Amino acid sequence: IVKKLPDMQIRLVSDGYDEIVIDGNDLSLKEEEKETTTALIKGVLAGAKERGYAVGGFQAYITSDVLIGAGLSSSAAFETVIGTIVSYLYNDGTIDAVTIAIIGQYAENVYFGKPCGLMDQMASSIGGLINIDFEDPQSPKIKKVEVDFEEYGHSLCIVDTKGSHADLTDDYAAIPYEMKKVANYFNQEALREVDKDDFYLNLPKIREILGDRAVLRAMHLFEENKRVDQQVKALEEGDFDTFKKLIKESGDSSFKYLQNVYSSHDLTNQSVSIGLAISDISLGDKGVSRVHGGGFAGTIQAFVPNDIVSMYKKNMEHVFGEGACHVLKVRPYGGMKVL
Repeated sequence: IVKKLPDMQIRLVSDGYDEIVIDGNDLSLKEEEKETTTALIKGVLAGAKERGYAVGGFQAYITSDVLIGAGLSSSAAFETVIGTIVSYLYNDGTIDAVTIAIIGQYAENVYFGKPCGLMDQMASSIGGLINIDFEDPQSPKIKKVEVDFEEYGHSLCIVDTKGSHADLTDDYAAIPYEMKKVANYFNQEALREVDKDDFYLNLPKIREILGDRAVLRAMHLFEENKRVDQQVKALEEGDFDTFKKLIKESGDSSFKYLQNVYSSHDLTNQSVSIGLAISDISLGDKGVSRVHGGGFAGTIQAFVPNDIVSMYKKNMEHVFGEGACHVLKVRPYGGMKVL
């Protein structure tokens, strides 16, 4: 719920949290504000202003059922809300969904201090199930994938394994950093520009220079890009069994090669690993699960046949507590003005 204010003051209350007050005349980057909600708000306003859009004061009250800090893109959803407010209050709704996503990423990278990609922001801003090609990050190719999991007798379950995403920025940052180092070995900026055969021919030397984890993460990317195309094709052809098989392969690759299921800095806490193990035991060959989002802590996703959702939910909540398992619907739209 939002209204314009006559000055440049931003007053925002997010349900359950204290009011945040910001002077919109000062959108400067401040080191002490990094990793705060204030940084995200200022970053979105500054990003919009830098792109020539009008910004101004507003008062807003925000509620959300997105789990905070659990890998469900809560920060991207928040950035989308602020970007949508700026678009409709001050720009007649002319800031398109892709631009709002790019501004959100700018806020998170520069102001918040997390070197994330653009995927979470794009999913939140556009809505629905989408396939994105990021070859040109400033103009990504987006394709809507029409699918209703109910048609296949399955539910999408998200399980909060109660691991916090706090203090994991370095773990996240290491993934693109190491992949780019491999690309740089071939004088490229991104791994997608590297020929896979050249990579394997040079693998011994890359291991020697960059270490084994960077090599394994590069191997994951080469195969994962291929799997994404196969997943989209399977959904478009109504082949849900193949889709589930590919989801499982993707999750296994994340665990073994991308290595984003637990932090190497805290080996005693592996809640996501526990969630995946309990899921494998509970689902058998009927459903599949994988790490969700950036990983290291937080949530897992599972595609569960409707007739065993209650059993799956009971098993997961026995381990992670009441309310840990959420049966979700994919929202078909992104940031929008309702009234």
